[in-house]
Amino acid sequence: MMKRYLLIVFVSLIGMYAAAQSAPDQRIQWLKNDRLGLFLHWGLYSEAAGDWKGRKAQGADHFMMRERIPLKEYAKIAKTFNPVDYSAMEWVRAAKHTGLKYIVITTKHHDGFSMFDSKCSDYDIVDCTPFAKDPMADLAEACHKEGIKLGFYYSLGRDWEDPDVPTNWPTKGGRSNTWDYPDEDAKDLSAYIERKVKPQLRELLTNYGKVDIIWFDTPEMVTEQQSKEIRELILSLQPECLINDRIGNNMGDYATVEQKLTDEIDRGLWEGCLKMGANWGYNRYDTVYAGPDMIVRYMTDMVSKGGNMLLNIGPDNKGRFPKLTEPIMNGLHHWLKANGEAIYGTEPWRIYGENFDPNNVEEKVDAEFHDAIYNGLPQNAAPDFRYTVKGKKVYIIVRHVPATSFTLRAFKAEDRIRSIKCLSEKTKVTWDLTDDGLAVHLSNPVNSFPVYVLQVTMKE
Repeated sequence: MMKRYLLIVFVSLIGMYAAAQSAPDQRIQWLKNDRLGLFLHWGLYSEAAGDWKGRKAQGADHFMMRERIPLKEYAKIAKTFNPVDYSAMEWVRAAKHTGLKYIVITTKHHDGFSMFDSKCSDYDIVDCTPFAKDPMADLAEACHKEGIKLGFYYSLGRDWEDPDVPTNWPTKGGRSNTWDYPDEDAKDLSAYIERKVKPQLRELLTNYGKVDIIWFDTPEMVTEQQSKEIRELILSLQPECLINDRIGNNMGDYATVEQKLTDEIDRGLWEGCLKMGANWGYNRYDTVYAGPDMIVRYMTDMVSKGGNMLLNIGPDNKGRFPKLTEPIMNGLHHWLKANGEAIYGTEPWRIYGENFDPNNVEEKVDAEFHDAIYNGLPQNAAPDFRYTVKGKKVYIIVRHVPATSFTLRAFKAEDRIRSIKCLSEKTKVTWDLTDDGLAVHLSNPVNSFPVYVLQVTMKE
């Protein structure tokens, strides 16, 4: 009897241990599978739209800092901010139609203005604007109804409305409101965290149903203990909520790469966020957006290296997506409809990619972090290949390669290939595996889109 009891206890302990080990993977797996999200920068800067006092403002959505605008003056923008055309369901359905699986939206950017109904601060969209409604409530409801994961962006270590937020990048006080609150040494970061950050996080995590991500920005001078307490607060309210690395002090669940590409495979959890145009928030001077093919290039590069893509839109002051976003979203929709199996639920293969021309040197990206307006993304479309894998299928993502015949050196003579087909085109694919690699020939050129996918099915 005792032996049976001990066996039951032992089996129970093994089960508990296995559950504890698998829980973190289960918690993050959806993000790895979904791969693609929509980033939304929306706030008072959307009302200004790049202007200040009848001229083009410096610093885009950071213009309060760059122009050193007093808080009382900046806050007057709220008096005309009235996004009457805002429709959360339209936003969510547009994201879903495009193929984006989750949404992250700015609930409070660096200017300190809250885009939700905050009871611990009256500096918010409900109390200060003629709109006088909580857009996050509608967005949360729409996301939950449409099966889109919901994330809230929150500027952590920068807040130009609060008197107790010091910064130290790139120098002491470099990103602080020093025109309203000039004494950096008198600022008490812990007071700000207790007075504003924790109460607002509690509001965001209790008033909108399930929240899948808290996406922090700019931890600045947040201490290890403060990051720990913030993380504990979040998980006490929503245990399954993911937290990005900008909570600070290595307390996040996944890494963030901003407006640049990496140069190696990372099989951990990470996400690259990028803009369609030059700015994060809506700016009427932002008239040149990336082409759909370039966005697909960035997306496939990130996924081939193990990352997600968080693609940004800055809605305008009326609550509409800019017209220039439409070609990108439509292009992504059509591309993912045909080729999405090479993206969703995939992992990096043995290498992330190779050049079409072995002698071509890939464009290098600037590894240094830049603030506000910055673009470290490659601007060319050199012919090359990227790889992803899912089960027995390897996906060759052919990017801007005009040739119908090419050899892929990543494949080895001992690879056991069953078949190869093009996902988006009715073109016959013939192939031969040699010591030089996989020689591929297409019966006719692919003209519908300059990036296409070959699905390679491997034998058992």
